[in-house]
Amino acid sequence: MLRNPIQVRIEKFEPWQHITFMTCLCERMYPNFAAFCENTQFAEARIYRDILDSVWELLTVKTAKINFEKQLEKLEEIIPTSEEFDFYGVYPAIDACVGLSTLLHGLLDRDYLFDSTLKISQQSVVTVAELETAQTGEEITDENQKENEAVCAEWDMQWAIFRPLRDATERDIDLIKDLRVELKEQGISNIGIEL
Repeated sequence: MLRNPIQVRIEKFEPWQHITFMTCLCERMYPNFAAFCENTQFAEARIYRDILDSVWELLTVKTAKINFEKQLEKLEEIIPTSEEFDFYGVYPAIDACVGLSTLLHGLLDRDYLFDSTLKISQQSVVTVAELETAQTGEEITDENQKENEAVCAEWDMQWAIFRPLRDATERDIDLIKDLRVELKEQGISNIGIEL
């Protein structure tokens, strides 16, 4: 496990903050899945997009009603396996799906929101670390992670999402919308894939 002080701080989050933080990280992993779909015609990236958008809607529209079990079923149909594809892009795509699946499980069982948030935070940084390892042949560990620029950039990004959420005293719909717009407009994934 790659450790960072953010993991301790997240524990104090309210449910809406947990969900927003996780949704932001999934938004950042989405281009990895979209690029994979584009390269392979394996599945419609739109399905992932729609599921993620439904969670954003839940966060910003009071009357939103979403059947998360149904969303989870849809997601499970589009998760690729590394046995099927012989190129690196499958791994970040799988990670993106695991992240979204973790988010949906957290929404189905709110008792596990903190665990789910930690899992997605870790998932996103591990996606980055594994790509770095694949490119350099050097394993990223808890001890040497500070020397890796890409891993540090990922933690910085997570802090950048964390801080405004932490500073919000109540559920702030404008803040949630701003985060969404900002991440969508950047359109760059945690491993630098652009939409």
